[in-house]
Amino acid sequence: MGLALDEARHAVATGDVPVGAVVVDQHGAVVGRGRNVREADGDPTGHAEVQALRAAAEALGRWRLDDCTLVVTLEPCLMCAGATVLARIPRLVLGAWDPKAGACGSQWDVVRDRRVNHRVEVVGGVREDECATLLRHFFEAQRED
Repeated sequence: MGLALDEARHAVATGDVPVGAVVVDQHGAVVGRGRNVREADGDPTGHAEVQALRAAAEALGRWRLDDCTLVVTLEPCLMCAGATVLARIPRLVLGAWDPKAGACGSQWDVVRDRRVNHRVEVVGGVREDECATLLRHFFEAQRED
């Protein structure tokens, strides 16, 4: 989670919401990193999870990431939860829950929905206070501007 938090902090420099993600393989080696780049790249799909999944797939030379874990500072949205399922990620570790737009247990539970062909184990609340504080400070600064 520390590496994901580092990625999230880097997102702030480009005006992006501080969300970071890493993908680790079965040995714990980082195979993909990502941070929000929607503002930086003008890309609506520029979420940290998507960036990390793309980087991992490229590094491993395959789209099926069925031996990897996705670690992210904020509960994934619908798009990112769907991408996690489609990449066949078996485990998702998340920091802060997102009661407004979270799709891994808060608003929806896409990753554990019995109607999809793959379900993901969710480990939530890892370094939750630290992840939430980073987001809260970002949005407080936005309101001051």
